[in-house]
Amino acid sequence: MKFKIQTDVLKKGLDIVNHATASITTTPILENILLKVNFNNIILTSNNLEMAIEYVISEDLQIETEWAFCIPSKLFTSYISLVQDDEVTIELLNDDSVKISTWSGKMKIKWIEASEFPLIPTIREEVSLNISGKIIKKSIDKTLFSSAEWNIRPTLAGIYVNIKDNEVIFASTDSFRLSEFKTILDENVPTNFSQILPSKTANQIKSILVDSDEVKIVSGDNQIAFLSWNVKIYSRLLNGKFPDYTSFFPTSFSTKAEVNRVDLMQALKKINLVSRENNYSIKMSLSSSRWIELETSETQIWEWDVTLVGAVEWEDNVVWVNSTYFLEVLWVIDTTHVSISFENPLSPIVISPTTDPEKTETEYSFRHIIMPLKI
Repeated sequence: MKFKIQTDVLKKGLDIVNHATASITTTPILENILLKVNFNNIILTSNNLEMAIEYVISEDLQIETEWAFCIPSKLFTSYISLVQDDEVTIELLNDDSVKISTWSGKMKIKWIEASEFPLIPTIREEVSLNISGKIIKKSIDKTLFSSAEWNIRPTLAGIYVNIKDNEVIFASTDSFRLSEFKTILDENVPTNFSQILPSKTANQIKSILVDSDEVKIVSGDNQIAFLSWNVKIYSRLLNGKFPDYTSFFPTSFSTKAEVNRVDLMQALKKINLVSRENNYSIKMSLSSSRWIELETSETQIWEWDVTLVGAVEWEDNVVWVNSTYFLEVLWVIDTTHVSISFENPLSPIVISPTTDPEKTETEYSFRHIIMPLKI
């Protein structure tokens, strides 16, 4: 087996499949990448048994013979990342090694039989639909941060995905906060879909997919696959039922405020330097006199408070909140101003973007809840 490939093309492929390569495992074969060399393409495959990725390279190749073999991911990737030459030649030798040659040097690595690499389970197609990479990436970005750690509640260690008619809804919660991002499509999808995508998989998908990709989602037998023109991402789904969260969002408020998002973020970054001494608990006071005050209780370091200008409606109110949770939701909002609403100091705090007049984007909607602290 022998083939030539452009170095930058190989580097890109390795970078993608390494998202599913196991780094520390009791099954050494999972630390390898499977290379399947066909006459018209090369398929790079990684599999950590939770998620698997296939990356197809079909351009800038010169293939002499077909073969399939496994090669240690970390060593192979590290070496290729240091190669400065434009082209790499890879050849299987009779001594069970792979020779990697460039104009400036060569290296030999032991290879492993392809038959030892775990097969990717075939998905029995129960659900199939097409959606843009942009929508998937944006939906994950808006919800991933509020999903739970696995050891808290397994069913919350992921993102709930509900695709029905012309709505795409992604939601996540760790019991202390809740995010929902909704997209309205131009057309109805042919098949409804409702599953929980593991957070780790979602994070990798966000890194791999391209906005311009048209992605086919296939699901069945508690498995899911995201298929684009040259990348296939496979993952298991989380078992269990995601909570019926829609009733958690309050429908009435006694206090509502609108404030500049960047100003609020800067204030929270500063107050976090002090609030970390008190588990990031801060007091937020809202006044109809058009101000919002953030303050910490006194710590061993110091105490801190700041007053921001904001449009406060209805009743004056005070609430205690986790400043880090507050800051994290502001990072995923991209409007100039945000809305803050709640009924009383013990009711959920709803944070949502305030539509900018100069923007006409209405196909997306986002809302978030932070539960107040009981002080």
